[in-house]
Amino acid sequence: MKSILILSCALLGLGHAHAESIGLSYLGQQIVASGSMYAGTTIGGLSGLDYNAATGRYLAIADDRSAINPARFYELSLDLAKFQRSATPGNAGVNFSAVTTILNSDGKAFGANQVDPESLRLDAARNRIYWSNEGQRAGAGFQDPTVRSMNLDGSYAGSFGVPDRFKPAGSIAGNQAGDRGIVNNLAFESLTLSQDGQTLWTATENALVQDGPAATTANGSNSRLLSFDLNSGQAGAEYVYQVAPVVLPPIPGQFATNGLTDFIAIGDRQFITIERSFGVGAATPGVAATTNGQPTGNTIRLFYADARQATDVAGLDSLQGQSFTAMSKELLLDLSTLKNDDGSVLALDNIEGITLGPVVDGKQTLMLVSDNNFGGNQFTQFIALSINAPIPEPQSYALMLAGLGLLVAKLRSRRKV
Repeated sequence: MKSILILSCALLGLGHAHAESIGLSYLGQQIVASGSMYAGTTIGGLSGLDYNAATGRYLAIADDRSAINPARFYELSLDLAKFQRSATPGNAGVNFSAVTTILNSDGKAFGANQVDPESLRLDAARNRIYWSNEGQRAGAGFQDPTVRSMNLDGSYAGSFGVPDRFKPAGSIAGNQAGDRGIVNNLAFESLTLSQDGQTLWTATENALVQDGPAATTANGSNSRLLSFDLNSGQAGAEYVYQVAPVVLPPIPGQFATNGLTDFIAIGDRQFITIERSFGVGAATPGVAATTNGQPTGNTIRLFYADARQATDVAGLDSLQGQSFTAMSKELLLDLSTLKNDDGSVLALDNIEGITLGPVVDGKQTLMLVSDNNFGGNQFTQFIALSINAPIPEPQSYALMLAGLGLLVAKLRSRRKV
């Protein structure tokens, strides 16, 4: 079933003078059951995904804190011809081909609870992989969030200069005067490379302690996008991304969150972002219960986000009481609107990874992956979407998607007239 927002625009930079139609369609999904194994490791926690066009395969990082197996990333292939618009698609076409241990600066595997890998991006030009570590603010100890580079064999290659404002300090709860830094489990979930290959971006999932509250059903949260210069390794511009409130309320008294879990650059400071809203027991209308008889509690939405007119807040250690312009954003797709061929609404797990995939039948694909938290009641889910516009050459992917950004800006300006 074709989704969602169908947009008509003149797509600049594609060599087409006439208007084209662009939108997103649901191609299908595949599911890897929790507890599945590869090369002696437990497959799960896939929190970041990137596509290697040179090999036609994907890299996926596991957010195992070296508790089940050492921190690692996988190489795998996804045969989109075997994806199905079905509530029970199976895992045909999902083939893991390698697993690589991520090493620390001493050349050793990380010990238990020493690291929390969350996202990765391949830089083919530099023969490097960049990856983010969420950090920690908990009774077990404070750990700074980090962004590092590694060689293709997992060995340490360098670190980026994360500003002190992101590093946890003060109370564990983060609710005392003078506290600063990340909130536990709401930090560097994401990573993306700029289209020109010169800038690396990450973002906090929710606000820093000193910037404001975390997202609830009543309020959103001011996340920060943070840039790094790939040549110097130093931090650069920062922009505020306003995460929406929790979409569906949980069972009364139970946990709920909404966060920026990953994003991908599609132009100059333009991105497609994932917001994953979760509430314990929250049931998306029309979605059948999962196999254990409980709803997944997830609402997954994709947004177009643009920082070009936003304020660079890198000079602000706290956003409280400050005047700034946040990034603009527009909803592209609520995945809860997607349906399988039998009419059932697509049940969604904890989607945390996004990448542009291959071109199929002349259309760019967008791939998503879920982090199953290594839970028996969750599942590793791969979702394939198609971007509905003709693509003349592979190097034009970003230009096509940037056209989407121009359209969204035009629609916004028309509404203001």
